[in-house]
Amino acid sequence: MKARIGIYTVGLSTYWNQFEGLRDRLSLYNSFISEKIEKTGAEVFNFGIVDSIEKATECGEFFNSNNVDLIFLHCGTYATSAAVVPVHRICKSKTVILNLQPCRKVNYSKTTTGEWLAHCNACAVPEICNAFTRCGIEYEVVNGLLGLGFTPEISLTDENTENDPEAIRAWKEIEEWVLAAGAVKTLQRTKFGFLGNTYSGMLDLYSDFTMMTGQLGINIEILEMCDLKSCFDQVLDSDIEKEKARINNLFVIGGSGADPRVKRPTEEQLNWSARIAASQRKMVQKFGLGALAYYYHGSDGTEYESLQEGFIVGHSLLTAEGVPCAGEGDLKTAVAMKICDILKSGGSFCEIVTTDYEQGTILMGHDGPFHVKIAEGKPILRGMEVYHGKRGTGVSVEAKVRKGPVTNLGLTQTNNGKLKFIISEGVSTDGEIMTIGNTQTHVKFSCEPDEYMDKWFKEAPTHHFAMSVGHNASLFEKVAKILNISYVVI
Repeated sequence: MKARIGIYTVGLSTYWNQFEGLRDRLSLYNSFISEKIEKTGAEVFNFGIVDSIEKATECGEFFNSNNVDLIFLHCGTYATSAAVVPVHRICKSKTVILNLQPCRKVNYSKTTTGEWLAHCNACAVPEICNAFTRCGIEYEVVNGLLGLGFTPEISLTDENTENDPEAIRAWKEIEEWVLAAGAVKTLQRTKFGFLGNTYSGMLDLYSDFTMMTGQLGINIEILEMCDLKSCFDQVLDSDIEKEKARINNLFVIGGSGADPRVKRPTEEQLNWSARIAASQRKMVQKFGLGALAYYYHGSDGTEYESLQEGFIVGHSLLTAEGVPCAGEGDLKTAVAMKICDILKSGGSFCEIVTTDYEQGTILMGHDGPFHVKIAEGKPILRGMEVYHGKRGTGVSVEAKVRKGPVTNLGLTQTNNGKLKFIISEGVSTDGEIMTIGNTQTHVKFSCEPDEYMDKWFKEAPTHHFAMSVGHNASLFEKVAKILNISYVVI
């Protein structure tokens, strides 16, 4: 979903009559920022110039009436904090202060007072930060260059800074804030299905659904296996054929693995997985789900046990289509996967598998599901005579995340009931993996495996996490800040 972004520029009304052209100049900068943010695809609500308490009040009401998700406060020149605080006392949306200087340096020999005031952006920032802190208003600051691609006629110095590193860095930060705001908005409008129960004994996975709703703003639909069964009963032969086509397009049918109980999937197993995939799709559509956490313990030989035998393939298909599915009833990791997926960086269900001390890598993966869109090559389907630690037999996915930068996003809960992000960046390498029907990816971090695990374990993570492609730590940090939950970067 598009983020709704509020923008305004602050100044001091006393200046307008003293320095001709200054207000118009700041309006030009304001319009430039607004237009550049619009190009990210966000909906922009630009109030313009705020230079008095009255304007600040009007601005806050304007932002509230347009239900903005994020506010960019552009410090155009010095302004009193009294003409800023009312905006944010009225509209409580996350605020980012933009301290963007138009030039690399002023023209010292020619600069007038009016010229200097167009470049003294940082002057008001400490005062605003102090006032915000004392008033209990949360804020962030982006410092750098404005990034104009031209110099305004009124200027006495060179303001063409669009290719300067300080402008590029600042605008990367701004665009990440816009992306993060859109991700949070989408997340909070996502209905998470919780099918079955949590794997018995996995204390780290247990979650208070009310707490999850309260801290994340998500919606949770509790589902029973009979909900899936009712969808299963409605599956047509044509539905099964469509799922078979999807499976044949996205996967390779593998042969036997190293474990003698891992074999080429039988035609019967593949047909069953396709039928279950069609049932899962119908259930997602029926309940309007945007993500799913699932697990069914069951009893040997029951109808529901047979249904869950076909889960992995269908849930991998759904994950690739923007409906992340987390196994073992791990709702927290389903949230992490959804955040990654919203930000178009994947988000595959993972845990630590084993360590390769010779390569200095940690293998990370799971027995399913897998995010097919971030795979290195086509994932392989293998027939499993046993799902380790679970009931039944069926088809599983063997794959690895494509080579290159990756970021793991874990969502855990602390002993005071608060949620926390655990974030770490690494590099996926093309190491050899086990042929046992599980997903596995070699990941190398900036430190040795034991040091990395010391740091990761110290943060008391949930044992699952989402693996995304790209280095996304700064982006995930911003999502955490907008959600007002704590985070740590390993």
